[in-house]
Amino acid sequence: MSLLSVKNLSVNFNAPSGVIHAVRNVSFDLAKGKTLALVGESGSGKSVTALSILQLLPYPMASHPSGSSVKFDGQELVGAKTDILRKVRGNKVSMIFQEPMTSLNPLHTVERQISEALFLHKNMNKTQARARVIELLNLVGLEGLTTRLNAYPHELSGGQRQRVMIAMALANEPDILIADEPTTALDVTVQAQILRLLSEIQEKLGMAILIITHDLGIVKDFADDVCVMRDGEIVEAGDVETVFNTPAHDYTQMLLAAEPSGEAVPVNDNADVILQGDNIKVHFPVKKGFFKRTVDHIKAVDGIDLSVQSGQTLGIVGESGSGKTTLGLAMLKLLGATGKIVFNGQDLSHMNRSRLRPLRTDMQIVFQDPYGSLSPRMSVGQIIGEGLGVHKPHISKAEREDMITTALEEVGLTSEMRNRYPHEFSGGQRQRISIARALVLKPKFIMLDEPTSALDVSVQAQIVDLLRDLQLKYNLGYLFISHDLKVVRAMAHDVIVMKDGKVVESGPTKQIFDDPKTDYTKALMAAALHHEVVKEGSVSV
Repeated sequence: MSLLSVKNLSVNFNAPSGVIHAVRNVSFDLAKGKTLALVGESGSGKSVTALSILQLLPYPMASHPSGSSVKFDGQELVGAKTDILRKVRGNKVSMIFQEPMTSLNPLHTVERQISEALFLHKNMNKTQARARVIELLNLVGLEGLTTRLNAYPHELSGGQRQRVMIAMALANEPDILIADEPTTALDVTVQAQILRLLSEIQEKLGMAILIITHDLGIVKDFADDVCVMRDGEIVEAGDVETVFNTPAHDYTQMLLAAEPSGEAVPVNDNADVILQGDNIKVHFPVKKGFFKRTVDHIKAVDGIDLSVQSGQTLGIVGESGSGKTTLGLAMLKLLGATGKIVFNGQDLSHMNRSRLRPLRTDMQIVFQDPYGSLSPRMSVGQIIGEGLGVHKPHISKAEREDMITTALEEVGLTSEMRNRYPHEFSGGQRQRISIARALVLKPKFIMLDEPTSALDVSVQAQIVDLLRDLQLKYNLGYLFISHDLKVVRAMAHDVIVMKDGKVVESGPTKQIFDDPKTDYTKALMAAALHHEVVKEGSVSV
């Protein structure tokens, strides 16, 4: 008997424009100890299907037509009473959500958030819960956080936040783990560690895993069976070996063939330097005691030099917590830093906010977490047009609307989407909205912080092509931060490899990828380009 049985699941959303059929007649089974992958492009219905299992959709806006069934261990969950669902959620069935920054409570510490499920389902006291929290943090590779249990989500890197989410999901040793893009925000070495970890825990506990991902490399190495979704329907299903080796559906064949390729557009060696940093440092004070005296510093960025020319892409790679995003924010004067920063010939080092504001038109940013950076109370048109209202207040309404439409179309969206809100889009679509918001002002420089991490493989390739085309057309300079080294290889002219706030290696992209000098860079490249997930070893839980 299957541990989870989904039969004829359909999901409708009641929207002002009419009923949206997000999922249609989806059926699959998941047995104890097995791993099933749901794959497909953004908007295909993967996450909606997963949320339906635990009845976490926004009811009554969402509804299940007659005949929809989701059974866990024989218990029907569709339409089940709240007390039944509470016993299942977070205890028997846990979920790792796609966007950790919006799934974690910004007002609660790491310890409180992981402990919550232990208090609720295991009736642990504070001492017992703390011991289990420390055990879980060690389990997911966050040994450093065991001394920072009072840290808040905003104080962690994207990868660290994702691992906290995984620790929360594993807290009660569930029978089924639903993992919605569990490695999206993680660097390549930690991806391998997390997948190995999940495999080991699965083997030890007999846990079943439903993994939702756009990374087909993960599916091939990690899953037993796969369902390929498109437009709310399963178009192909079977064991991984069969589907990958002999795909029957044209859509599956397209997904397997899609991958960012090519190389950076040629750059003029004599091009002007658009952004330069000399000896950039960002040190965060560590305060202790009643008077909160500074006793030490966390050296997030520690003496880095870099330069980006017009038309050039500088890639920044490294593991989570290495200081990549902190460096990027410091270069745009969005974080306090020491050192000299020159943008387009102007020294920003001592400029105040009012003097910097006119320069913001030419320097834009695409943030790592698209949902967290898009206002839920603004429509897509308002979000993209907000910068125009600030920096180009004198343009006419018609010109403004034309610029918004152009920005949407440049990232593969339609003008009809302008009146919808962020929650109505998939993760990949939200990232494209973020890119459109950065493009609309036609800047000279864009910092791209993991711009493709939430995108499926086919859209990744489209976005890479789009960014290269825009760079060639407008002579844009990019600071490209990513843990996806295949994307970096296709985009960047030069690469900086960071570890613990310092540069361990830098140089032309071809040199870094083909002939890395340091052991750290070699390990990073091996993990990224060979994508090996080892299902061996032991982990105590």
